[in-house]
Amino acid sequence: MYKFIKFVGDKLVAVLGLIVLALPLLIIAIAVKIESKGPAIFRQERIGKDQKPFKVFKFRTMKSTDVPFDINHPVIEDTNKNLTKVGRVIRKIKFDEFLQLLNVLKGDMSLVGPRPLLGVYLDHYEEWEKQKFNVKPGISGLAQVKGNGYLSPRERSYYDVTYTKKASFLLDIKILFQTLGVIFFGEKKLTRHVPEEEIEKLKQEYENTKSA
Repeated sequence: MYKFIKFVGDKLVAVLGLIVLALPLLIIAIAVKIESKGPAIFRQERIGKDQKPFKVFKFRTMKSTDVPFDINHPVIEDTNKNLTKVGRVIRKIKFDEFLQLLNVLKGDMSLVGPRPLLGVYLDHYEEWEKQKFNVKPGISGLAQVKGNGYLSPRERSYYDVTYTKKASFLLDIKILFQTLGVIFFGEKKLTRHVPEEEIEKLKQEYENTKSA
């Protein structure tokens, strides 16, 4: 029942969201285009459910999209000099991700789930971390409302895997409401770090399951 409700809810919210946000999204696209050269919207390959690649829609927030990424810190900081002025603002209020409602309509993503990362990070995951690919990636997720860029890669994986194990309608609703808190108060104030022993415990649970 949960999967059916999630599927229908994703589609309905995506359609309504795109209708309601049509004008703001158009204004953002124009602002991005005016401020710097390059496309306002671009598609970037990410890794989705079952480790299958797909193209995610995004507003361009940087002067150049051809930039190196730090394996240990995949989230671009607000102080990054490559960010445009418009990009810095829409990243702060998370509007750069709202185009991914199109990905939800296509079926590549859900409203809630682990954030999809670039394929370059896949080879750096431990096996227990790959459990995040058991569900569709989301526009927002548990890691995003627990600190996101202020978390270590292992902490983000902990929250991602925890979500795949505890996913429910109520948890999704809770994450969506907490996402509003992130938009209004910022990630730093809501950061909840994970003790290393808790991460190792989750890892051990996976290894015990595999060896059973």
